[in-house]
Amino acid sequence: MSHQSEVENLIENLHRVTEKRQEFAGYLSQVAEIISKGEIEGEKASGKLFLDRLIEDLSIASKNLEKGRFRLMVLGDMKHGKSTLLNVLLGKTLLPSAVNPCTAILTSITFGEQERVTVHFKDEGTQTMSFEEFSRDFTIDPKEAKRFEENQQEAFPDVNYAQVEYPIEILQNGVEIIDSPGLNDTDQRNQLTLGYVNTCHAILFVLNATKPCTMEERRYMENYLKGRGLSIFFLINRWDELQQSAFDPNDVQEVRKHEDNQRQVFAANLQDYCLVEGSDLYQERVFETSALNALRHRVKGESMAGTGMPEFIKALERFLTRERAISEFRQARVLMRQTYNLLREAVERRSPLLGQDLEELRQRIKSVEPAFRKLQEIRDDFKQEIVSTKKKAAEEIAGSAYTFFSQLDTTFEKDFLPYLPPLNFFKFLWGGSRKAFEERMNEGFKKYINDKLAQWGQSAEKDLRNYGDQLALSATQYGFAYQGVTDKIDASLTGLAVNIDNVVETKGDVAKAPAWTRFATGATSILFGDWVGVAGSATGTYNWRMLLGSLGVVIGTNVLLSLLFGLVLGPVGIAGIMGLAGLGQTEGLRREFLKKTKDLMKKELPKVAEKSAMTIGDKVIKLFEEYEDGAINRINEDIKSRQSELEELLAQKEKGDFQKEAEIQRLSKLERDVYAQVQELESTYDSLMGEKA
Repeated sequence: MSHQSEVENLIENLHRVTEKRQEFAGYLSQVAEIISKGEIEGEKASGKLFLDRLIEDLSIASKNLEKGRFRLMVLGDMKHGKSTLLNVLLGKTLLPSAVNPCTAILTSITFGEQERVTVHFKDEGTQTMSFEEFSRDFTIDPKEAKRFEENQQEAFPDVNYAQVEYPIEILQNGVEIIDSPGLNDTDQRNQLTLGYVNTCHAILFVLNATKPCTMEERRYMENYLKGRGLSIFFLINRWDELQQSAFDPNDVQEVRKHEDNQRQVFAANLQDYCLVEGSDLYQERVFETSALNALRHRVKGESMAGTGMPEFIKALERFLTRERAISEFRQARVLMRQTYNLLREAVERRSPLLGQDLEELRQRIKSVEPAFRKLQEIRDDFKQEIVSTKKKAAEEIAGSAYTFFSQLDTTFEKDFLPYLPPLNFFKFLWGGSRKAFEERMNEGFKKYINDKLAQWGQSAEKDLRNYGDQLALSATQYGFAYQGVTDKIDASLTGLAVNIDNVVETKGDVAKAPAWTRFATGATSILFGDWVGVAGSATGTYNWRMLLGSLGVVIGTNVLLSLLFGLVLGPVGIAGIMGLAGLGQTEGLRREFLKKTKDLMKKELPKVAEKSAMTIGDKVIKLFEEYEDGAINRINEDIKSRQSELEELLAQKEKGDFQKEAEIQRLSKLERDVYAQVQELESTYDSLMGEKA
């Protein structure tokens, strides 16, 4: 199969997904319009059903489906062939292979009718230019780029990121590619990169076959990718170069043995990242590629067989058009089913009230006032639990931060050894080269602190998710209690037990839970465009990770790195350590250096840890407050809507503005019209699943 046909197959399937997105978006939009129209008509009849929140949710979900994208992020060190690989995937030499790796600018590649580049600056200004101007003004020599990275510096410190727009079919069909320039530990770059990582559907991590999993790559994966529920494709590029690095390149057996050894090394390092819910996806996530050869074959119109790219493109296509797309459509179906059930409940409780005389209705409404107070009590109890959980989570996570960072000195001498320059580096001290010493130690110390931050951050994020899971479970329990009260309210008002015998099936008991529980247990992931969080929302988990980002980065940026680094290895710290330069032996100098640094840390760590704990405690509190506001506001809206619905019905009865039979027919038609759209979506979904089977 030629490269063109492989890309065409990917594009064709992406195009079909795009069309299906529009179709599903149309169903949601149509239902929102039908209900909205019904509410307008209701104002002139028996009154509104007060389904404003439902209409808003449907509209947001529809718009998100319409503009939906598959966002892919490409990670990897410089000179590993990232740009060549992207050129193969894009089907066009869009990114100059000898230029882009040296831009040191995070680049977003999206569809545009015109070819252009927009550079976004940190002061929120922008500059639009041609590809030629971008290459001229924002590229540097590869050696210079490496020097910037090693020294923890940014080549273009005023630039936030660049956006490349190009009229390519794969981009037109909803694919957006985020190209990260390299792996480094600058705080601002990590924050920007992590911001994208947490919203991407898949990570394409490019490795070098001849340099299996360098320390920097292992550190990056451990610190920023492990345990975050990300879908990662590993491309071990330049696999064809292994033959030349074998002991005897002409010995087939020797080359094969060399390749097998490399495979074992990569497997040992990547296996943990390919385990998804107990399933080993190593074969579907790791690929041995030769991107340059694939690009050469593409230019000649030849097959890319043997380059690993066909296998990767097929796996990516399966992931995007099946796993991710089906997840989106499944969530749209869940939302549509819940919408119909809620509407049907509203119609079923309204219809019996239409025949009651004015005084009877007034008395029945008065009789359920205690039940409405019970709803408020449930709301208050849930709010109190959120407040209590917020306090416990903030105290525990802040406390763990204080304990962890205040005790860094206890194992510093052992932990810092991997970050310490070679023994002969200390000769810089004897030569009085303070600047060189300071630069290298600064680099090592920053990496050490960043790794410690990441180590603590992963543990803290796990604790935070546990608290989120607890609240999600509580929200479900309060939701059932709340639903029980509303069922009694409906029964008291109508004199009947509300029996909905044609409710469309939904998984579990979600259908009978009140609408606000969708937010409180996590289903809002689909409503606010967080397609990455859909898997979590399907199991009823509020997406704490997406809201918070990385706890380690939060602390590192705000407190720990600036304070501890400045005190230990700033001018004062360096001046104290330089007094050791008179020692005569390198090993002794190294031991004394570690001891001196440890003593400085021990002195300053309690103050730094306290400030770090305060920072993270405030962050956790703010996070729970956002959750509290969202959940409680929705409960208040639900209570108010139910009360307003009754008040408006009573007012319309007093006016005598509607006829019972005509209103029953109107409401029945409203329910039938929505049900018809539900059936259309169900049919489309079933057909789609049949195709994917």
